[in-house]
Amino acid sequence: MSPYIQSLRLRTLPLSVSGIILGTGLAGFLDVWTFALAVCTTLSLQILSNLCNELGDAQKGTDADQKGRAAYGLQAGTITVPQMKRMIVLFIGLSILFGTALVWTAFGTLLCAQSLVFLGLGALAIVGAITYTLGSHSYGYMGLGDLGVFLFFGLLSTMGAYYLQTQTMTGEVCWCGVAIGLPCVGVLNLNNIRDMEHDVMHGKHTLASRLGPVGARAYHCLLLFCCLLIFILTGHYWVGGVVPVWAWHIRYVGMQPTEKLDKQMPVLMFTTLAVALLALL
Repeated sequence: MSPYIQSLRLRTLPLSVSGIILGTGLAGFLDVWTFALAVCTTLSLQILSNLCNELGDAQKGTDADQKGRAAYGLQAGTITVPQMKRMIVLFIGLSILFGTALVWTAFGTLLCAQSLVFLGLGALAIVGAITYTLGSHSYGYMGLGDLGVFLFFGLLSTMGAYYLQTQTMTGEVCWCGVAIGLPCVGVLNLNNIRDMEHDVMHGKHTLASRLGPVGARAYHCLLLFCCLLIFILTGHYWVGGVVPVWAWHIRYVGMQPTEKLDKQMPVLMFTTLAVALLALL
């Protein structure tokens, strides 16, 4: 069972619910079932993305002999391609199930305009999770992964969670969605800095590889700085509590070789979740 759990990449899951917690919290946690189903939907989509990412990278040879992190199931040979495909189908099904239940709970029907919009966004999220690295035109290999993470785990997650609770939208919520999306992008950027050399060898031209080692690290610093700045300008001053940790994190990323950056990913993931919670104080 452990190879399957490893491929789920459980350490990424706190990051994926940051926007949901932020958006729901800004709405006042009006409906517990809507919140619970939003979390289940987001977790299913995150795991689906992780599984498709592993399969896509394995098929393209990108994960072969990867340094700086432990080998996942396909790379280690503990999971076969058919087994991975069955897991992908399972989480596509769970994403559809939870997403449909979420829309029904929030709006009371699947046939109104609001429901159809959210069902369409859910379908788009599933397609986005699958095509990140799978297929001959995967957008992650074209340097568009940062944009995908920002849209799905920043804007859509935060604004969607808020709207599902209130059926309204505010400018503050939109800006908070932008802000929480930036460190989510930072996690992907950190991953791409770590894998930069190997990615380029296998035709994966991420934004980090296009910026280069120095530029990608400067971009990483900018993402976290802008996140804090937006939250503070919108009156969410408590997020300043993560400044000491992020300052140390940025210094570490700037000074350490790429193979040592993997241990910083949990730091950024859990502090991003902390930022979402601090913004609600």
